[in-house]
Amino acid sequence: MNLLVDIGNTLVKCAVTAQGEVIAEARAERLTAAMLDGLLADRPVERAIVSSTRGAAAEAVALVRSRVGHCLEFTPATPVPIGNAYRSPETLGRDRLAAAVGAATLWPGRDVLIVDFGTALTVDLVTADGVFRGGCISPGLRMRLRSLHDCTAALPLCEPADWPDGEWLGRTTEEALVRGAVQSIAFEIEGYARRLREKFAGLCVIFTGGDARFFEKRIKNTIFANRNPVFCGLDRILEYNVREEHLD
Repeated sequence: MNLLVDIGNTLVKCAVTAQGEVIAEARAERLTAAMLDGLLADRPVERAIVSSTRGAAAEAVALVRSRVGHCLEFTPATPVPIGNAYRSPETLGRDRLAAAVGAATLWPGRDVLIVDFGTALTVDLVTADGVFRGGCISPGLRMRLRSLHDCTAALPLCEPADWPDGEWLGRTTEEALVRGAVQSIAFEIEGYARRLREKFAGLCVIFTGGDARFFEKRIKNTIFANRNPVFCGLDRILEYNVREEHLD
């Protein structure tokens, strides 16, 4: 069994996997001993990987190593089983690269556009030859709603919400804010997909992340990932390094 620790901008997400399948999950604002102990109870985890988008993860790595014999910290120097065309790999978010590895694992031999609806909206491309080609970052849904409130004198702070099909114009300020934020992202993604399909005819577009549910039915020809590509990627990276496949 493997322990995966993904320290994101907002939440820490952990999972235990067995033969590549997630069998237990937990999430919280920070990694704690109690969180780990709950996940590891009665589960013979032999190795772990820690990935952080918040910078150095020494404290988290030390906590995991106190409970799991082998712990790999995912850094820019960690070997991965795909190519990386990013020109500044040291600044590439670990979650983005892990998701790219996960996409290449879940959809091998496909051109895949990964749309992650997290704190930030990331749109990344992995090509059929197994190379991460780069992507784009823009404000996520809640960040857009928060900025509209924080940067104006009177606009309210709204929570994301759904609405009936066809009613895309808001008739209150709250409706206008939510529908504007959601639909601006939808149009943005549709634009990326349309342009990339001109070059990659069989492009597979997958959705993941906490706010993906607001977009599943609004954007056609997409796949709502029923497996977390970041977890899948971290599991694959851990196995790749434990087995020393990069030395073959």
